[in-house]
Amino acid sequence: MPEGGISTATTYIRPYKTAAGKSAIQTMEDRFTYGLNPEKLGAVSSYLCDPNTAPAEFLLVKSQYLAETGRAVSRGALFFQIRQAFLPGEVTAEEANRIGYETAMRWTKGKYQFFVCTHTDKAHIHNHIYFNATAFDRSRKFHNFIGSSFALRRLSDRVCIEHELSVIQNPCQHSKGRFLHYGQWIGEKPPSAKQRVRLAILAALEKKPTDFADFLRLMEESGFSVKQGRGGVISFLAPGQEKPTRLRASTLGAGFDPMSFR
Repeated sequence: MPEGGISTATTYIRPYKTAAGKSAIQTMEDRFTYGLNPEKLGAVSSYLCDPNTAPAEFLLVKSQYLAETGRAVSRGALFFQIRQAFLPGEVTAEEANRIGYETAMRWTKGKYQFFVCTHTDKAHIHNHIYFNATAFDRSRKFHNFIGSSFALRRLSDRVCIEHELSVIQNPCQHSKGRFLHYGQWIGEKPPSAKQRVRLAILAALEKKPTDFADFLRLMEESGFSVKQGRGGVISFLAPGQEKPTRLRASTLGAGFDPMSFR
């Protein structure tokens, strides 16, 4: 179990723009070829596209978006990649792929084309999830929002918990040995000050603040006082709490560092 014991699966999200000296389709072909490498591939699944022709299919949606809106799609990200890795022995390639597909579906809300490549070439099975930055119905483009990497990590945790992976260190269990879901786990005892801050942060991020200042405003609206110390250190003070809780990974756990919110 990784230090901190919160999540078995680790995740990150990365936007890809058109590479220097290459066209949009060449950029996608290069990245997607890596994901579909048969020497690495253990399982593959897709939504609203064929992985083998995904570059052309992604680009078709982008050209339709341009024709319908007049907005250029050359600026910003072409597509996003999510990487989701699991502890050795936790899952089979097929199970990892199903978890990756569910994570991608819930992350994109079924509005964006995506495909999931599960690699088995390393000790840890891992997913490469590629999704189009332009919605399939051409209504919008996906933009990384403040705290998106953290929100993705929490979603991945949630999906893993629902599949009964060992995502919480020493979790409480039902009488039949089934793991409690996260909400039940933290509800077994009154939340600590740190837990209250974590939950308030999650609630604020669910509202998709436009920037860090907006995030701090949402925290204040939820009843927390925001304290700014030397060096830009941010702390939160809950009602009835004597000592403020700092916004940093060493205090709140992995993913709760200031850079995840900026």
